[in-house]
Amino acid sequence: MDDLEILALGRFEVRPAGGAAAGIPGQKERAILAFLALGPGVAQSRERLAGLFWSDSDEGRARDSLKHALARLRTGLGDAGEAVLTADRQAVRLCPEGIRFDVRDFEELVRGGARAQLERALDLYRGDFLEDVSLAGAEAEDWLLAERRRLRRIAEDAATALVAMLGEGEDLAAGEAAARRALRLDPLNESACRLLMRVKASAGDAVQALRIFADFRALLDRELGVPPEAATVALEEAIRGRRHAKADAPQPRAAPPVPAAEPASARPSIAVLAFETLAEDARRDYFADGVVEEIIAALSRVRGLFVIARNSSFAFRGRAADSKAIGEALGARYLLQGSARQDANRVRITATLVDSTAGTVIWSENFQGALASVFDLQDQIAARVVGALLPRVEAAEIARAFRKPTESLDAYDLYLRGLAAMHLWTEEGSAEAISLFRRASDLDPQFAAAYGMEVRCYSQRKACGWVRHRAAETAEVARLARLAADTGPDDALALATAGIGFGFVVGDPAKGARLVERALELNPNLALAWLFSGWLQVWLGRPDRAIAHIERAMSLSPQDPQYAMMQTATGCAHFFAGREREAVDWAERAVLMQPNYWIAWCVLAAGRAAVGDVAGAGRALDHVLRIDPGLRLSTLDAAFPIAGAAEIAKWHGAMRIAGLPE
Repeated sequence: MDDLEILALGRFEVRPAGGAAAGIPGQKERAILAFLALGPGVAQSRERLAGLFWSDSDEGRARDSLKHALARLRTGLGDAGEAVLTADRQAVRLCPEGIRFDVRDFEELVRGGARAQLERALDLYRGDFLEDVSLAGAEAEDWLLAERRRLRRIAEDAATALVAMLGEGEDLAAGEAAARRALRLDPLNESACRLLMRVKASAGDAVQALRIFADFRALLDRELGVPPEAATVALEEAIRGRRHAKADAPQPRAAPPVPAAEPASARPSIAVLAFETLAEDARRDYFADGVVEEIIAALSRVRGLFVIARNSSFAFRGRAADSKAIGEALGARYLLQGSARQDANRVRITATLVDSTAGTVIWSENFQGALASVFDLQDQIAARVVGALLPRVEAAEIARAFRKPTESLDAYDLYLRGLAAMHLWTEEGSAEAISLFRRASDLDPQFAAAYGMEVRCYSQRKACGWVRHRAAETAEVARLARLAADTGPDDALALATAGIGFGFVVGDPAKGARLVERALELNPNLALAWLFSGWLQVWLGRPDRAIAHIERAMSLSPQDPQYAMMQTATGCAHFFAGREREAVDWAERAVLMQPNYWIAWCVLAAGRAAVGDVAGAGRALDHVLRIDPGLRLSTLDAAFPIAGAAEIAKWHGAMRIAGLPE
């Protein structure tokens, strides 16, 4: 006979053998007992428990709170408390002997997979895990929500499996019970809807079966804007006695065209789902909704992304469904999911990017800040999410392009392959990328970003000392930059790359700065534009503004393939601002990250010379001349479009000390 029964599916309850329900009113005490029951017999360290359930307290206070909670828990368990709950100075353990735990029974029954086992398992699933418990503290909230999602997913899968078993059977009562149970867990479970329709039709109640269909079709239209599946429509027609639709019969409303139905080469589509609010007060949804709306607005400004409208993506609020089903329903290749936790003074946002076609997580990150101005914070968090998100989508799209057969390439796939080649940071890779971008723009002469990224490759060639025919390449960059700006007047990426082309390669930083400023007006979350703006400000003699712009780029995209460029630009700005030691520090980081980056070695040589490290400057200059043997003081101005006379004199002086020949 069990000494203790713990019920955590639905409302929490503990029943000692032969007695009334135990009185455990505390939310954290209930959660601790359930946490221990999930791993019966496993010793959980006090440090782990205190850190999980009191993550917002310091270590000493958290351990003290845990000690008092365990004492209350033993008291609440009565006579069974001392027997089943053991603890020492280091760990706490729940003895598995004599304990029945509904979650453990539920999972074991589902694993069994037989009809009777699935029915019994779903009987045990009275509701979500600890549905009457809410926890303060980010770690505890995350654990609780993760367990709720995990167990609900198991229940939904079990209900769907049971529906499939009973779909064509003779047991109408069991079929109806299974279908209704599945629909309670997921009202949009179409196989359950069909089973319920069959049950009613088989029982002679065709009117009720058709009403179920009509209600379900209305629900799909309201929640997702899509019609029922063909199998559901065919069943409805069969029930009406018409296996073939008459020519003049009204047809179900066709689904609108969505990106998922386009060819596999179509540009990426993304849906931002409603973020879950981790707070007792559901009225705080407004903050998370505001963040999501800002993210959707920011993503909508990115050319090349198809962003699903808010009204469609928010239809999934509060519903448990797998990412593949949501992606198919919305026509979204990528899903951005998340949660928001708001307390008195701070907010924490967790964002996760999922590839809905594969069901895999691509990226996940936490963002937090002080709740001084709610609307400013929404903007800031949205900007940081979008800035971090875009390189991940780009990387995923590049990987997707390389998985495709080469004979199916089109302009966008060529563009993605060009990005991959460019990010190799080799002379060969840069040449290949130029060829791929050129082929992309040949296929689509209005592909502004392809012109822009070809400019970016020529800029990379100059930055790495790979230019072989300077006059010809400069003229080509001027031509391509004009094409990028003309074909993409509202494309931030095209304008930003045109700007760096004019500013760095052509040698007109003022014109380049104007184009990059326009790019940032269109998309203030484009990290590459902030980086290019930083470089242009360096050359225009505004080092402190340059550093601020580069810091913005770094915060938006801390894992960017261009991070060495950001480090070098920061070092160069410090050099011209008179902070030469900071310049050396930043340049040393850049050459470690990207040893082919010629400009970084130049900045390192100049910085070391300025701080008196002549030998170190000479070693850095050796790298410079190994990459570009023809560089001289007389050709230095062509390599670096520095505008101010004082800055030019300082640059020349430092490079002369480093040993650059006249």
